[in-house]
Order: sequence, then structure tokens, then C-alpha cells
Amino acid sequence: MRKKIILALIAGALTVAAVIAQAQSGWTSNRVSSGDKDLNAIYFVDSKHGWVAGDDGFLAYTDDGGAHWVERRLGVNHAINDIYFTNKDKGFILAGGSIFESSDGGHSWREAHKFIPSEFDGATPELYSLRFNGKKRGWVVGSASRNDEIVNSILAITRDGGATWQVLHPPANQELIHIDFVDEKRGWIVGAGGAILHTEDGGETWTRQKSETTVTLYHVDFRNEREGWTVGEKGTILRTDDGGRTWRKVETPARGTLLSVQFVSEDEGWIVGRGGAILRSGNRGQTWIEQKSGTKQNLYALFIDKKNGWAVGSKGLILKYQR
Repeated sequence: MRKKIILALIAGALTVAAVIAQAQSGWTSNRVSSGDKDLNAIYFVDSKHGWVAGDDGFLAYTDDGGAHWVERRLGVNHAINDIYFTNKDKGFILAGGSIFESSDGGHSWREAHKFIPSEFDGATPELYSLRFNGKKRGWVVGSASRNDEIVNSILAITRDGGATWQVLHPPANQELIHIDFVDEKRGWIVGAGGAILHTEDGGETWTRQKSETTVTLYHVDFRNEREGWTVGEKGTILRTDDGGRTWRKVETPARGTLLSVQFVSEDEGWIVGRGGAILRSGNRGQTWIEQKSGTKQNLYALFIDKKNGWAVGSKGLILKYQR
């Protein structure tokens, strides 16, 4: 009897510990019926209405805060790499070399523009990231490849809300992966080979900043014109507090590739990456603490606000964080 009581107490303690660990992490897992397709992008326009997208043109929508997801057919086989809304009605999706646009909150989508190989000396274009820095001015970045080898970067601008796009020539030929603007004038782009590009004139000119690394950088996030972070391969986290004139490496418990970073306030930031990695900072990104994600699957994208957080990854995995 004594032995059974002791075992029961141990089991109870383990259960309590598990509950505490779950409460500390705050992350719960779910899956969308994607046919085991990886999810590469997530975006919420408010607490209830959101989108996830991924490989082979998979796209799904929720109007109840992620309790249920409904697939929407886009009609493409390319991977969807980014979703971005400029307001609750107008949204954009990047798939292959195409930009799809919605003007009714994502209920319907049309191909608004398609980049073709002849614009890139016969190389095949693929778009990764889209952002607007004004009502009419927007940007896309990506790469052009030939025989599965990256041969050039892509940087293009729209000045008419996405009706037309002009291809520019950035000061880098590496793969450009993510773009972020903090206002109408100041923006940053990161990519392969440690590339960091910066503009202070609304994108009319771009200059390279010294990252002091050669690893691929996958994501960049700026809170204001001074403070920014970028993440990439080999657990790399870089931080700047002078607008990118100098970048400093931040020590981290992660060793794998980090794929997305986002700050929800001046102090609080989150990072996700391969192997189920989730990191959190509460001191303006000076130090990072590993969180319990409950998964070893890759997490490719992150969307977080002051109430909820979302991370998406391999085989339709969706993680939700609730405060």
C-alpha cells in the first residue's frame, strides 16, 4: 500500500509538473487539414480573422480565431511564401513569381501581377516577402534561379497600390528573403550571405550594411528607426540600436536555423525556427530564453500581437499562444 501511495504521489507530481510546464509555455498545438503540406505563412487582420498558407498553393482561412479552418482554392501549385494585408479588405499573396490580390477581405483572389523569366535573363523568379510603406508604395523581394541555382536577387516596387510593378537593381545579387519598413522612408531587407540592405529615402536608393556574418538571414523586424533584429542560420540573432550602422550578435540557446522574429512591444520579442524552436525576450532582445513548444517539427512563420500568438510549420502544424 505504501508503495502504491508513493507511486501515486510521484505520478501526481509529474502531472502537476506537466501542467505547470504547459501553463508556463502558453503554447497549444493544432493542425489544419493541409494534406501534410508545410505551412510557410500566417497573417491575422484581427483576433478572429486569419490566414495560413504553404506548399503546393495551400491556403486556409479562419473567422473564429483559429478554432476552425476552411481551405480556399487559389488555383496554383507553387508554394505560397507570404500573406500580407494593408487593411482589413486589401490583401496580397506571393506564390512562385505571382502576386495575388484581394479587395474583399480575402473572400476572392485574383492574379494581379506575374513576373516572367524574360525579366531576369531567362531565370525563374520566386517571390518571398511583400510589404507596403505607404498607401500606394509597396515592395516585393525574392530570387531568380536557373537549374535550381540562385543566379540573382529580385527587388521590385509598386507606386500605384499593386497595379504595376517595376523591377529594380539592388546592390546585391544574393537571394533576398524578407523586407520590413518602419515608416514611409526607412526600410531593411535581409537575405543570403548575411546580406542586409537599407533605405532612408523610401526605397529610391538602397545601401548595404555590415552584418559581420555570411550566414543566410531569413527575417528582419524593426520597432522604430533605431532598434531592429534579424535571425538566420546557426542560431544567429543580430541586434542593432543605431538603425543598422552596427549589428551585434546576441548569444542564444538555439543552435538550429531561426526563421522568424517579431516584437510586440519595446521589451517583448519572439523567435521561431527549425526543430520546434521558440525563443522569448523580455528585455528588448538583449537576452533570449528558450520556450517549450511541445514539438520538434520545424516552425516557419510567426504572427503575434498583445493578446495572441501563432506559429506555423511542418505538415499543417499550427501553434497558438494565449496570454
